[in-house]
Amino acid sequence: MVPYLPHTQAQIEEMLRTIGADSTEELFVDIPANVRLKDGLRLPEGLSEKEVWDHMVELAEKNCHSGQYVSFLGAGSYQHYQPRAVKHILSRAEFYTAYTPYQPEVSQGILQAMFEYQTMICELTGMDAANASVYDGATAVADAALMAAEATRRKVILVSRLLHPEYRQTMRTYLLRRGLEIREIPWEDGLTSLQALEDALGGDVAGVVIQNPNFLGSIEPLALLADAVHAAGSLLIACVDPVSLGLIESPGKLGADIAVGEGQSLGLPMSFGGPYLGFMAVKENMVRRLPGRIIGKTKDNKGREGYVLTLQAREQHIRREKAASNICSNQALCALAAAVYLALMGPEGLREVGRQCRLKSGYAMSRLTEIPGVTVPFSAPVFKEFVVRTREEPKEINRRLWQAGILGGLDLSRFYPELSGHILLCVTEMRTRQDIDRLVRAWEGIGDGKTNF
Repeated sequence: MVPYLPHTQAQIEEMLRTIGADSTEELFVDIPANVRLKDGLRLPEGLSEKEVWDHMVELAEKNCHSGQYVSFLGAGSYQHYQPRAVKHILSRAEFYTAYTPYQPEVSQGILQAMFEYQTMICELTGMDAANASVYDGATAVADAALMAAEATRRKVILVSRLLHPEYRQTMRTYLLRRGLEIREIPWEDGLTSLQALEDALGGDVAGVVIQNPNFLGSIEPLALLADAVHAAGSLLIACVDPVSLGLIESPGKLGADIAVGEGQSLGLPMSFGGPYLGFMAVKENMVRRLPGRIIGKTKDNKGREGYVLTLQAREQHIRREKAASNICSNQALCALAAAVYLALMGPEGLREVGRQCRLKSGYAMSRLTEIPGVTVPFSAPVFKEFVVRTREEPKEINRRLWQAGILGGLDLSRFYPELSGHILLCVTEMRTRQDIDRLVRAWEGIGDGKTNF
């Protein structure tokens, strides 16, 4: 008798009698004897449910998480505050279990929620239409590049080298198999080189991808870059931090044709890397090329307002061979989290989050540069992330911080060999003055060395 089967010996014997077999072994007679397991598996004795649970807890406690450490690590995944109401609303069955809303007559709630999400993304980005949604920021960038290539009938995508390195890697996976070429634009003083961009633009360039703030935390002069891109007949794809848009002018007003980004900061936890939220918004002339669900507002034959999936000819269930969308299951739960977060925060709340990020990162930068051997290498303004240069090896600094219960920054030499001895740090609204002062003390080696758990 197999211990994990929920049948008693009497039930097994009754089933065997019903089918005319003497033992369960007879059920496997068609399998050649030489490949059948003759001895039992050499496994430890089975455990009760409680014993398994206790063992798993013991294993989990060997790990540490961001709730136990003071985190100054960003680089694409950020520790922002998640209002408690977000998780509560997400857990409601009508949202949590909802599938793709192909039948609007039974899906009005989720359709309206997604319509509100799209509206908020459009207001944030200054664009005309948004989808709901794609998998994450990296795939949103890749899909935007494909859109630009299809719209312009050109084969080259220019990418700032200050776009997130993993986003660039995802773009290569998507684009190179479609016969498109990626060319990288160098940087100087923490910003994408405008001169190098102008030199690279030509009649074969479909689009240009710029991250703002970029991977080094610097705020790019997006309007200047947009002028250069449009003068060459190309499209500008802006990859933006949605939280920054509470303070920084929207990409739509600065000249972007497509705005994309990672929406994890909008009410989603870091969750060990996912699931996350890729948002996409475009000008009206690009809406039919937009992948993912698009929710529209309409009226029924009685004049009542309602919500539907619109422009469905772009989706794989209508025109699979020509579809812009490859989002097959319901990707709307993370988008709902962002909608709830934005509704709870409102314009003033989002602006305050951005203001705190900016002021606290400025305070951290000024405090760290009081340490001998620590300097700020770039002059460009920053939002919540910034780079410092150190005489000491970053791994030694991060080891000391870890021992003091602090997650340090990213050693940039991992992605940029020319930035050996440089660390990317992140300060969100979650960090207090006391946290930052503690970082400085531990960096100097004079902290208490105690963790906070």
